[in-house]
Amino acid sequence: MDKKFIRILDTNINRCKEGLRVVEDSIRFVFCDEILYKKTRKVRHSVSSYLADHYEQMLSARDSVTDAGKTVKEASRTNLKNIIIANFKRAEESLRVLEEYSKIIDFDIALKYKSLRYEVYSIEKKFFQKHKDFFTN
Repeated sequence: MDKKFIRILDTNINRCKEGLRVVEDSIRFVFCDEILYKKTRKVRHSVSSYLADHYEQMLSARDSVTDAGKTVKEASRTNLKNIIIANFKRAEESLRVLEEYSKIIDFDIALKYKSLRYEVYSIEKKFFQKHKDFFTN
């Protein structure tokens, strides 16, 4: 497989898991919501499992030293809600990329990423419905 293609998968697995970890920790430690925490954790663990057989390829293709993306300026976050929204979106977008690019490897894996993406959409909606009072001023 082309190294650049593998880098896309590796980057988006990492990006998705990082975004989900931020959301997961917020749900767990700020909101003490065991049900949504466990659902988010389950999704995060599934993200890398589908392409686990390609881990060594992805690791060898990784180039965090010269990656042009590492110099991109981060947006500031002014409150917890913005942090959570940004990280839900980061995870959802990454899952979409994983869904598209994994079609080249295995269409069934692509369908699994699609299912995870919709699970994250559902968790996001449930989270904001359940904890809306926390965010109202």
